[in-house]
Amino acid sequence: MFQPDAIEVALGTLFPTKETIPIEIFQDVDSTNALLWRRYGAQQPMPRVAIALSQTAGRGQWGRTWTSEPGGLYLSILLPIELHPQVAYSLTLASVWGIVARLQQSGIPVQIKWPNDLLLCGKKLGGIKTETKISQGKMSAAVVGIGINYQNPVPPPGINLAQFWQGDMKISGDHLAALVIAGILHGSQTLAQGSMAEILPDYLKHFKNLGETITYENHQGVITGVNEKGELLLKLVAPGASSIIKIPPGQISLGYE
Repeated sequence: MFQPDAIEVALGTLFPTKETIPIEIFQDVDSTNALLWRRYGAQQPMPRVAIALSQTAGRGQWGRTWTSEPGGLYLSILLPIELHPQVAYSLTLASVWGIVARLQQSGIPVQIKWPNDLLLCGKKLGGIKTETKISQGKMSAAVVGIGINYQNPVPPPGINLAQFWQGDMKISGDHLAALVIAGILHGSQTLAQGSMAEILPDYLKHFKNLGETITYENHQGVITGVNEKGELLLKLVAPGASSIIKIPPGQISLGYE
């Protein structure tokens, strides 16, 4: 389903780089994120990519694990990047933004569900898990992992691309992998060379939850955005007053259609 040479060729047209990025394909691993961390520090070049045909202990947000069935794209990329730990979550936002931009350019109308999910037709197409290495008070490296439902079986409220395209697969698995890698590289480099403030306006254009009314700690409010730390901005309105509160990632779940 995935061929390193084919991915490298597609990536070269999407995101040209001076050096070839090592891409390895594995039949079955515990977690592509865990595999790359095991390689970290052993004089391995960065960035580098690991793709698994299936995972037995895929890593999700907030300590969740799951079994990744064959047919999906399970990809992680090890990146050299320096960020202050207080804004480390901005790498997740930048990566989501970069991936969404690439998929939309390829005719897949994905949206972002806070904090780390990709939506298609209101259903979960994929999710991102970012893990970081902190050294001397700064992030020195990160692994960005993503799972995308390609043609693997998915339970509600999920959707895969085979369902969306009604079986007529318009993008090969290799090209999908190249789009994802290019999106993460673009997002991380934009973040490293500037700031999240440059990314947020476009991120919010694809933010499905913007303007939604939700209840948080028995208070009703309207979602007005996301800040550089990845916090959800909720405007609470009471008679004669209003205020903005910041909700850290993991505090609430926004649900699906």
